[in-house]
Amino acid sequence: MAGEWNKVTVGAFAPFAYGKGLPEHRRDSSGHVPVFGSNGVVGFHSEALTSGPTVVIGRKGTVGAVHYSPKPCWPIDTTFYVVDPDPCVLRFKYYLLKALGLEHMNADSAVPGLNRDAAHALKVSVPLLPEQRAIAHILGTLDDKLELNRRMSETLEGMARALFKSWFVDFEPVRAKMEGRWQRGQSLPGLPAHLYDLFPDRLVDSELGEIPEGWGVGCVDDEFDLTMGQSPPGHTYNEVGEGVPFYQGRTDFGFRFPTRRVYCTAPTRFAKKGDTLISVRAPVGDINMAAEDCAIGRGVAAARHKTGSRSYSYQFMRALEDVFLRFEAEGTVFGSIGKKDFHGIACVVPPRSLVEEFERRAAPLDSRIEVIDHESRTLAALRDALLPKLISGELRVKDAERFLEGRGL
Repeated sequence: MAGEWNKVTVGAFAPFAYGKGLPEHRRDSSGHVPVFGSNGVVGFHSEALTSGPTVVIGRKGTVGAVHYSPKPCWPIDTTFYVVDPDPCVLRFKYYLLKALGLEHMNADSAVPGLNRDAAHALKVSVPLLPEQRAIAHILGTLDDKLELNRRMSETLEGMARALFKSWFVDFEPVRAKMEGRWQRGQSLPGLPAHLYDLFPDRLVDSELGEIPEGWGVGCVDDEFDLTMGQSPPGHTYNEVGEGVPFYQGRTDFGFRFPTRRVYCTAPTRFAKKGDTLISVRAPVGDINMAAEDCAIGRGVAAARHKTGSRSYSYQFMRALEDVFLRFEAEGTVFGSIGKKDFHGIACVVPPRSLVEEFERRAAPLDSRIEVIDHESRTLAALRDALLPKLISGELRVKDAERFLEGRGL
C-alpha cells in the first residue's frame, strides 16, 4: 500500500452515533423522510434525525448491515449512524465500513448486537482526501447506475401491472364503453381505437361477482400449465456450479428474477425460461420469473398460461396475492398450498385473443426489465470486485478509472 495512506481507528475516522426511536407523539407515516432500521428502510416520517446524507449501520437485528441514504433520514434505535459535512467523504466512509465485515462482529450476549467500542477500535488505512473522493466517485457511479436501473425496472413493472389491473381486474375498458367514455373509432390513454371490439359493453353477474359479458369463470388448472416442484436428495445440491440452477424456495428470489446460488446434479422437476415461479411454502405467494431453464424444489411451483404468454402469467399470479395470503394464514405450523388447492383457485377467464393482445403490449416491457436486470448483475459484480481492492489500496484510482473507461463507464 502506498505510504501516503494513514492508519487510524474507525472511531477516529467515522464515529458512530446512536439512532433514536421515533417519539410516540411525533410518529407520522405520511412524510417522505426514510426511516432506517438495521435491515434498511422500514417506513417514512415527516421529520429527519440527520441533516444530510447518512450511513446507517445495523446495531441489533441485522447486525453490521451498512446502508447509505443520499438524503436526510431517521435512523431508529436499532442502528448506529455516521454523518460528514462532505458528501463525497461520507460515501467513502460508507464503502470503507461495508468492507470491514461488521456483520461478523456480533456481541456475545443473549441478544446479538454490534458493540460500538469494538467497532471503533478497528484499525483502518485511509488515503488522503482527493483519493477518498475519487474512490467514492468510482464506486458511487456504479451504485447510482444500479439505483437508476432499479427505478426504471419498477416503472416498467408498474406499467405492465397497471395495464393488467385495468383490463382483467377492474374491467376499465368495459366500464368506459358502458358509460359512453369510449366510442368506436376513438382512442383513449392505453386503449387505442383498434382494440374497441375486443371488449364487450356489459358486465354480468357470476359466482365471482360482475364480469364482462362473454367471459367465463374457471380455475387455474383450466388456464395454466402448472408444475409443482419436487426436492431431490440433499447430497445432490452444491454451490460450485455443478448441474442446473436449483430453487428450493423464495430465498434467492429477486425483484424479477432469482439469483443463482444452489445447483442440483439430479433434478426431478423443471421450470422453463420465462415461467412464473411461485413460492408455495413458507411464505406462500412470493413471485419471480425464471431467467433460464432451471430445477425447482418442493417450495416452488412454475406456471405458464396455455397460450404461452409469460407476461400475462406473471401478472396473473401477482394479482392472486390475497388468495395466496389465505393459504399462508391457514397453515398450522407454516403456510403452504398443494397442487389440488392451487389448481382449484377460481378465476375469471378472458378470451384468448385478449390475453394475446395483452402479451403483445406487456412483453416488450418485460424484455426491457430482463435486459436491465442482466446489466445490473454485471455492474453489481464489478462494484463488488472493485470495492475491496480500492478500499485496501491494492488497486489505485488511476488504474480503476482506466478499467472503467475500457468498459464505457
